[in-house]
Amino acid sequence: MNVLIDTNIALDVLLKREPYFSNSQLVLLSAERKYIKGFVSASAITDIFYITNKIVKNNTTTRNILKKHLLGTVYIATVDEETVLKALDAEWEDFEDCLQYFIGDSINADYIVTRNPKDFVNEDIVVVTPEELLDIIAPEQEGV
Repeated sequence: MNVLIDTNIALDVLLKREPYFSNSQLVLLSAERKYIKGFVSASAITDIFYITNKIVKNNTTTRNILKKHLLGTVYIATVDEETVLKALDAEWEDFEDCLQYFIGDSINADYIVTRNPKDFVNEDIVVVTPEELLDIIAPEQEGV
């Protein structure tokens, strides 16, 4: 199952943001353990780096955090011209979420996991919270 992991989920884990850390960490662990095929968009990596570095205040440490706790766990979904044009043509209120949606579409995502599902227009990809995704994949993890 392909799952696009939204920026806020990755940041919850990297910055240990409470009260969201535990469930977001379980999502990334699910990707690490191959219960899901987790993706983060290439466009989100710049935001994740910027926000993490704002807190950490050290480029080397931030790079190491991303390499150790994110990039070894998820795949990077590319962003190409066609995807950007689709997002621009869709005219959603929030362009970033729209772009994430079309990136999810390009990787045939079964789910987009985010803490803000209401920000996504109801389209063909199911948008879920970390808790909802964990409930969906729980049967796959039984006995492991």
